[in-house]
Amino acid sequence: MRGGKQTPVCSRTVHSSTVRHNLKTEINIVINAYEYFKNHPKFNKLVGNDFLFVEYKCPLNIEEYQLWIENHLITYVVSGKKDWITSNKTHKLTAGDTLFVRKGVYTTKQYLESDYCVMLFFINDKFIKRFITENPSFKRELNHRKEHNQIFDITTNEVFKTLIESIFHYLKQGEEIPKELVEIKFKELLFNIVLNSNNNQLLFFFNSITQDAKSNIENIMTENFQYDLKIADFAKLCGKSLSSFKREFKECFNTTPSRWLIDKRLEHSKALLIGTNLTVSEIGYECGFKNNSHFIQAFKKKVNVTPKKFRTLKKE
Repeated sequence: MRGGKQTPVCSRTVHSSTVRHNLKTEINIVINAYEYFKNHPKFNKLVGNDFLFVEYKCPLNIEEYQLWIENHLITYVVSGKKDWITSNKTHKLTAGDTLFVRKGVYTTKQYLESDYCVMLFFINDKFIKRFITENPSFKRELNHRKEHNQIFDITTNEVFKTLIESIFHYLKQGEEIPKELVEIKFKELLFNIVLNSNNNQLLFFFNSITQDAKSNIENIMTENFQYDLKIADFAKLCGKSLSSFKREFKECFNTTPSRWLIDKRLEHSKALLIGTNLTVSEIGYECGFKNNSHFIQAFKKKVNVTPKKFRTLKKE
């Protein structure tokens, strides 16, 4: 950083061989990153009611893995390189870059030739709603049909980097920091982001979080239906208990989440069968089915023919 200030250097002591082993064990499933960082005792972190700060040095010795986050994430890269991959874009991060990642499921690619060190800021809908409500000047008129990016590139400045550095020093104190103080630092971070006109699209997304429950549930389900998550995981993504999620889902869509997911995945599989050269098993995986036999059975029950026969008939 400029002006002779020291750039935060991630501690190597917070990651034991146990952490390395745990992550290597978990990469075969979709990792709940928020729960992992919140509950693991080995990370430097500051925890509030609606937010979480974490200092993280990646110990993974794999290149690509999948994770899901039940709260939104601001990630600031201290050192190293990493890709965040969505269905329509790959975000390539290097030192000094910052992203806002909406809650959901993502594939990330790690570059193993350099140490990857980041500051992570997890934030939930409740905190963002409160921030917008408390600061009416940030309220915006919305087009409710607008689709928002899954990941936003954040434009930062020297003040933002100074804030990051101050939070880093709090993490290093090794003592209990009042939650009120942590919340002030988090609000400072959000103020710095939304006051920059280059981040207007992110401000519009913050405003969209105040929309009705149906819109919120529909957006989250539409963006993540193809991932093999449990119904309880989808409830977490929507910020609801399992029982209230099921009740509100039924009120909104007149069906159960399980039934909706199967129908949505099968419709998506039809498009892939017609429009791609992927194998039947690859398509089943892409659409979120646990295994090939489950996909074929569900497809035949719904469409009355197997996926292979459906593709042949459509080509004819």
